[in-house]
Amino acid sequence: MKKNVMIIGAGGVAHVAAHKAAMNNDILGDICIASRTQAKCDAIIESITRKEHLKDPAGRLYSAQLDALDIAATVKLIKKSKTKIVINLGSAFINMSVLEACIEAGVAYIDTAIHEDPDKVCEEPPWYANYEWKRKDICKEKGVTAILGAGFDPGVVNAYCALAAKRFFDKIDTIDILDVNAGSHGKYFSTNFDPEINFREFVKVWTWIDKQWQEYPTHSVKREYDFPVVGKQPVYLNGHDELHSLSKNIDANSIRFWMGFGDHYINVFTVLRTLGFLSHLPVTLTTGQEVVPLKVVKALLPDPMTLAPGYTGNTCIGTFVKGWKEGQKREILIYQVSDHKQCYEEVESQGISYTAGVPPIAAAILIVTGAWDVKKMVNVEELDPEPFLEILDRIGLLTEIKEIKPDSKHSFDGTVRSLEKELSKSTATVTVSAANPMIALSPGKSAKAKHSKDKADSDKVDSNKEKKSHKKKDK
Repeated sequence: MKKNVMIIGAGGVAHVAAHKAAMNNDILGDICIASRTQAKCDAIIESITRKEHLKDPAGRLYSAQLDALDIAATVKLIKKSKTKIVINLGSAFINMSVLEACIEAGVAYIDTAIHEDPDKVCEEPPWYANYEWKRKDICKEKGVTAILGAGFDPGVVNAYCALAAKRFFDKIDTIDILDVNAGSHGKYFSTNFDPEINFREFVKVWTWIDKQWQEYPTHSVKREYDFPVVGKQPVYLNGHDELHSLSKNIDANSIRFWMGFGDHYINVFTVLRTLGFLSHLPVTLTTGQEVVPLKVVKALLPDPMTLAPGYTGNTCIGTFVKGWKEGQKREILIYQVSDHKQCYEEVESQGISYTAGVPPIAAAILIVTGAWDVKKMVNVEELDPEPFLEILDRIGLLTEIKEIKPDSKHSFDGTVRSLEKELSKSTATVTVSAANPMIALSPGKSAKAKHSKDKADSDKVDSNKEKKSHKKKDK
C-alpha cells in the first residue's frame, strides 16, 4: 500500500484537498502541504485544525517550503517526507517539473489540469501530446502511476463519460460537457480560480466535432439550457483540457465543452481583451520597465480564496450524452450540484474550489487501496469510474443521473451551425452605471423588481376600481 501524501500548492483547490485528505488520513497517512510560500500552507493547516478535520490525531500534518520548478528540491522533499503519492495542485506551469520529480523518486503523481508553457497559449491540439503524454513510456517502464486531470473538469466529467460508455450506451454519438456557476460572490468582477490560468483558456476555442479538431472564436457560440437546480443558464462553446484526452479515449462523433458566462462577465472580459490587458506577452512602459498585462490584471483582481465567505448559490456541472442502447435512441445527463454556502460551512471554501479539490483525494484513496494503482500514465476516463464515483458520493460530491426523452425540450442541442448564424445569436446586452458600477451585477434583477412593483401597483389600482364598481352596482 502506498501511504503518505504531499499536496503541492496552497491555493483554493489545495485548501479543499488538504481538508479532505485530513478527513481521510486514516487511509492516506501523513500529509505534507508544500508551496513557495510556507505561510499559506500553515494557514490551511490552521483551518483544518480549527475545524477539527484531522480524523486520526496521531497522523502527521505539516508544511514545507518548496519551489516546485526545482526538480532536485522536489525529489529531496519527497524522499525526506517518505511521500508515496504527490497531488500537484499548483499552477499548471509546474506540471512537468513535478511529474519529472515523481518519476525520478518512483512515487505516484496526480494533477488536475494540463501543463502550460508560460510563453504559449491554446497550442495545437491535442495538448496532452505536447507535454505529459511524452512521458508515458518512462512511467510504464518504471511502474509509476500518473493520473492526469483528476479534478472535476477535467476529472469527474471524464469519469461520467466512461460510466456512460460502460453502463448506458452501446454506441455514443455526442458528448456535451456543461459547466455553470449560478452563484454570486458580490464582487464587481472576479474569476473563481487563478485569473492568469483562467484568461489563458479563452484565447480561442478548440473543439472536437465530427471526429476532428475545429477552431472557433471565443464566446461565439451560445446556447441556453434549463439545468437541474440552477434553472435556465447561458453557456458558450469553449475549449477545455478534457477534450484533449476524451477525443482519443472515447469513441464519439463529437465531444464539446460548454461553460456558463453572464453578460456582465462577457462585457468586462471583452473590454479587457480588446484593450490588450489579457496578453501574456510583455510590453515596455515609457519608463523602460517591462510588464506582462495579464499579470497586472491578476494583481488587481480579488484573490479567489477571498470569495468564499458570503458566496451564495449553486454550481451545476455535468455530461450530456446522446447515443443508442439496444438499437434505441438514448440521452442522459450525469451531473453534480454543489452549494457555495455549504462548501464554506464545511471546509471554508467556495464551490468552484470544492468541486476541483475533492476528486484528487478520491483518486489518492484509490491508489492507496490499489484499485487505481495502475503503474502507468492514464487519464481518468481510462480507469474504472464506479469506485471513483462511489467515493465521491461518500466524501462530498454526489452524482445524479437523469434520463432525458430523446429530442425533447429537455434535450441539449450542441450542433454548431455556420459561424455567421452563431454570432448573430451570441451577443451580450449589458447595463452600465458609472456612478454605481455594482448595478451591472444584477441589471435583470433590478428591471424585474421594477416591473413586478409596477405590475403590483397596477393590479392594486385595477382591484380598487373593481371594488368601487361593485359597490356602485350594489347600491
